Amino acid sequence: MSFQAKRILKKILSWSGLFFFGLAAYMIYHQLSKYPFSDIKDALFSIPQHNLLMACLASFCGYVALSSYDWLALRYIKRKLAAWKWIFAGFIGFSVSNNAGHAIVSGGAIRYRLYTRWRFHGYEIVKMVTFSGFTYLVACFFLIIVGYFLTPDHAFGEGSVSKLTTLVVTILSAVGLAIYFGISLFYKDPITIKGIKFEIPNIRLALEQVIIGGADILMASLVLYFTLTTFVPIPFDVFIGVFIIAQVLGTFSQVPGGLGVFEGLFLLIIPGDHNTAMLFGALIAYRIIYYLLPLLISGIVLISYETYHKMHRAKTIRMILAERLKLKK
Repeated sequence: MSFQAKRILKKILSWSGLFFFGLAAYMIYHQLSKYPFSDIKDALFSIPQHNLLMACLASFCGYVALSSYDWLALRYIKRKLAAWKWIFAGFIGFSVSNNAGHAIVSGGAIRYRLYTRWRFHGYEIVKMVTFSGFTYLVACFFLIIVGYFLTPDHAFGEGSVSKLTTLVVTILSAVGLAIYFGISLFYKDPITIKGIKFEIPNIRLALEQVIIGGADILMASLVLYFTLTTFVPIPFDVFIGVFIIAQVLGTFSQVPGGLGVFEGLFLLIIPGDHNTAMLFGALIAYRIIYYLLPLLISGIVLISYETYHKMHRAKTIRMILAERLKLKK
């Protein structure tokens, strides 16, 4: 590939990050636009202020855990970076990928745009994004196992979430987790894919992946739990199993934000007979607090950063030109 072609490709990859941000904004608008504004307002105002504050705090902690994916990935590739930068990249990347779907592509595009500015090579960014994907995967393996034992028996009735299907998924998750830990313990040779060498993470890093990934999903569950308990009195140990199964299957569906899949599964396996409208009220509040608000905040932060970067670059160019003019004189 010629130098010019490589340059054009890098430009496309860099600008695709902003494209996926726009796509994420559209998807969250699409998700909420099917509900009348009065229903959204009623759902939010019917939740006690204390519960909303606790849900917002859980959402904040969840995005801290998500940003820590980048911290782990930096340790994996043995690179150091100022804390604000990996927190910034992680927060923007996940607020976009949570809404746009296809996290490796959408979140990866955002990270490519940011990390290349911080003098990271393309292959390093690929390794980071791949490692973060495995972090979420092994966390899902672990949480599916936990969710299977916590989910109430009646959830495994006939249909798409039958007990046999869920049992098979749980067994496969246990096998997947065991293989990953086994490789981390006993296999030390790097794996090369298309010229990129992927080192095998050690067992300590693998365990940290499960812990941080699990904390991310646990915090996300608390966002919904604090909004849901207003409408449905449900013990947390029952709720967390239901949430894990619905969240993981919604994510693996590759529908942006698990839209429809998450809600449908959650309404299917929530224990007891409850008013569907009330449950959707909690789910609307969950969508707003965990998806919409972080996207709005990341939009403001990203625009501010892009504006600052553009102004700083223009200032630097002016200074260089001024220095050249002085030398000519």
